[in-house]
Amino acid sequence: MSKLDTLPQLRLERPLVFFDLETTGTDPARDRIVEIALVKVMPDGSKETFSSRVNPQCHIPESTTAVHGISDADVAEAPTFADIAKRVAGFIEGCDLAGYNCNRFDMPMLSEEFYRAGVPVDLHSRKVVDVQVIYHKREARTLSAAHEFYCGYTFDGAHGALADTEATYNVLRGQLAKYDDLPNDVDRLDEYTTQRRVVDFAGRFVYNDRDEVVFNFGKYKGRLVSDVLAKEPGYFGWMMNSDFPADTKFQLQKIKKAIDLNSEKPGHA
Repeated sequence: MSKLDTLPQLRLERPLVFFDLETTGTDPARDRIVEIALVKVMPDGSKETFSSRVNPQCHIPESTTAVHGISDADVAEAPTFADIAKRVAGFIEGCDLAGYNCNRFDMPMLSEEFYRAGVPVDLHSRKVVDVQVIYHKREARTLSAAHEFYCGYTFDGAHGALADTEATYNVLRGQLAKYDDLPNDVDRLDEYTTQRRVVDFAGRFVYNDRDEVVFNFGKYKGRLVSDVLAKEPGYFGWMMNSDFPADTKFQLQKIKKAIDLNSEKPGHA
């Protein structure tokens, strides 16, 4: 019996989808997915998997190929993300999500691809467990080291999306076995690992201590978005026409709509 066989099962009310992406780079606005892997863990512990290479319709830099081993030739005949977007959306429908460094990387990337494909999926509404956050709060290592630390052996296939996804699932189970005070339910794991103060996945807007939305970049960093847009209306147009991620623009539109509706209320000065 391996150590994996002794790890606790997750206590789930809904299916939890562990996922991992390999991409052309790290910028959600410019880079594209070249491989996606999803492992759906059901409340009874059974699993379903989906994985696919993806044609990014652009060149994969050689420096990136050196990391994950996927070249232009490897994805030349693969479907585009638009081709599989509805299938991916269906696979994760009604599910919470989990990954390794997914808050800062995989969630923004996946969100952008859904926007580009025109498939409406509200990832902001999902509970998210970032296994890396647990690891960094407790030990601070890489995924390969985390797997050896929690599961008792190293795993082959690092930087292959499906291998990384399975490893992330096993690491979370190992963390639950090691830390008695770590909650074994998605709601509290989401609270423990997610970026609560971030409005958009890229972190261009954040909440301040009064739960007001402020800019988190550039010359207006720390300023209320409502104040800036009131004094400089052109800033909205500049952001919408600039190379910001689609999710950032979508959240900006929601903020502006709320501001406009508030300004139309009777008695508003």
